[in-house]
Amino acid sequence: MSSPATPLRIGELAQAAGMDVDTVRFYEKSGLLPAPARSDNNYRRYDRSALQRLRFIANCRALDMSLDEIRVLLAHMDQPGADCSVVDAVVAEHLGHVRERIAALQLLERQLALLQSSCQHAGSGELCGIVLALGEARPADALPARGVHSR
Repeated sequence: MSSPATPLRIGELAQAAGMDVDTVRFYEKSGLLPAPARSDNNYRRYDRSALQRLRFIANCRALDMSLDEIRVLLAHMDQPGADCSVVDAVVAEHLGHVRERIAALQLLERQLALLQSSCQHAGSGELCGIVLALGEARPADALPARGVHSR
């Protein structure tokens, strides 16, 4: 890898940050990573602050934060000394979303366990109890939790 003062090309930056080049480009297009300087041959040239920023973004993504949440945190990072109550509010709201998803997953777990209990290990030629239960009409409140897989 280059020395601390040597600018990084996009491939070097991506490798150092542990992500794909396309991901670096995406963060740049999304405005999370400032556009880099360009060399004479038009290669992107990133400084070490870009690597630090990408690592910050990666850590936020590992916590399942949205790009909008990350944008708020980066704005705070770009203003040293700013009131961190905004950062606390973003994390508190995100924690609330996580708790909602946990509750939805727990409901889904109970529904799947109930569905599994309808299996009586039917013999050959008989329909499976799970398949029969899934084919029954159910009230809206008995339907599986929605939105658990999306965010």
